[in-house]
Amino acid sequence: MTNLPILSIVCYVPLLGALILLFVPKDRPAFIRTFATGVALLDFLLSIPLWFAFDRGAAGTANFQFRESFAWIESIGARYEFGIDGIALLLVLLTTLLGVLAFLSSWTAIATREKEYYVFLLLLQTGMLGVFMAMDFFLFYVFWEVMLVPMYFLIGIWGGPRKLYAAIKFFLYTLVGSVLMLLGILALYFYNAGGLLGWPGLGNALSFSILQFHEIGSRIPPDLQVWIFLALFVGFAIKVPMFPFHTWLPDAHVEAPTAGSVILAGVLLKMGTYGFVRFSLPILPEATKQLLPWMAGLSIIGILYGAMVAMAQKDMKKLVAYSSVSHLGFVMLGLFALNGPGLNGAVLQMINHGLSTGALFLLVGVIYERRHTRMIADYGGLSGVMPVYATLFLIITMSSIGLPTLNGFIGEFTILVGAFNRVWWWAVLAALGIVLGAAYMLWMYQRVFFGPLTHQENQELKDLNWREIAYLAPIVLLCFWIGLYPRPFFQILAEPVQYVVSKVGG
Repeated sequence: MTNLPILSIVCYVPLLGALILLFVPKDRPAFIRTFATGVALLDFLLSIPLWFAFDRGAAGTANFQFRESFAWIESIGARYEFGIDGIALLLVLLTTLLGVLAFLSSWTAIATREKEYYVFLLLLQTGMLGVFMAMDFFLFYVFWEVMLVPMYFLIGIWGGPRKLYAAIKFFLYTLVGSVLMLLGILALYFYNAGGLLGWPGLGNALSFSILQFHEIGSRIPPDLQVWIFLALFVGFAIKVPMFPFHTWLPDAHVEAPTAGSVILAGVLLKMGTYGFVRFSLPILPEATKQLLPWMAGLSIIGILYGAMVAMAQKDMKKLVAYSSVSHLGFVMLGLFALNGPGLNGAVLQMINHGLSTGALFLLVGVIYERRHTRMIADYGGLSGVMPVYATLFLIITMSSIGLPTLNGFIGEFTILVGAFNRVWWWAVLAALGIVLGAAYMLWMYQRVFFGPLTHQENQELKDLNWREIAYLAPIVLLCFWIGLYPRPFFQILAEPVQYVVSKVGG
């Protein structure tokens, strides 16, 4: 695989599939569904060898593997440069896996303009993969922006009653963050070369190389670091989303089609946390340490606020959406612990959240297709008529809560260890979020699945079919694998986490 541009192949297979779909007649929906799902499955299968070929022991910059580098826009120093370390590898695999499951879940959920729907989903896949693979900041920004357009249309065309409001809110929030992020990128770019606003530059050739920015990070004046950090922070924090930049998320989740919610929660939010671990921490170490109390404070507020607002929800999808604010607060707290356990737990929890919350949105989508309501009060006693569905929902609920033997426990426990090592009361406050998380998830489960079957419409509900089991089973298996044997994941993360910790000097 050394000479094969495997990352480019994995990245652009969905794009090629989307281009082919453009020439397929609209009146062949069955073929369009099958072909698009086949493309997503092929992309997932092509990404699996990355797991086996990845060298776990490569330290420092050598941990960025499967490198591809070509001249691109030479006049500004931008290069086409791909490469992944252990952190990006896990996120690439998560993206390709959830892609397949999102496509499968759409077969009966989408009945209008199917061709355009699957084209946008495939384009979104390429955009997300490019974000995790890019090793040139300019290329990263291009993929970051490309991803925005298909998501806007997925929410705006196939969403719920308030789809236009949600789509425009999502677009504007992300765009504002992107503009500020671009200013931060340009500040790094010019300081690395000739200088910036009175700060004498380092005199290097024009370059957007992420690894070069990693090298010069400690030489950037602390006051300039703070300004650049804040510019990048807004772009990444909106995407995470961190409190108080989270208000676009519940609207986008509630109005998006099921597949859109799965991709949004499972992958798009991780682009924000990935931005912090790839750029903010290693490139701007002094600013990170100066702003550490504020970052930890916002993370803890996010954990508790998201959990408390989730407890007040009557709509299942909105409850899961606010749970994401709480869970991503945990991830951010782990990142800003600035130590090995915290960062290990944070990255693993990114994957855990993608699996558990992605599965919750799939499960809510299953029942919504049958009853066309997401209100908790419209259910009750479903375990009697849908036992398989109730069992899978229980497993994923326990995974989201952080029950030992399931994936959520490993991530949250490791984050708490890292937070405790940094400031002990951070961990105490964050642990309250776990208690609240158990409260709102069990509250929802009890009211939906236990008690009498009071609604006539629920008595005729059919249990999961084979297609639905097929796209839920892989997530359940992964939840148990990570919960029972997380060692392979921590092995992959050991060197890249050590690299980030050494750069930030935690």
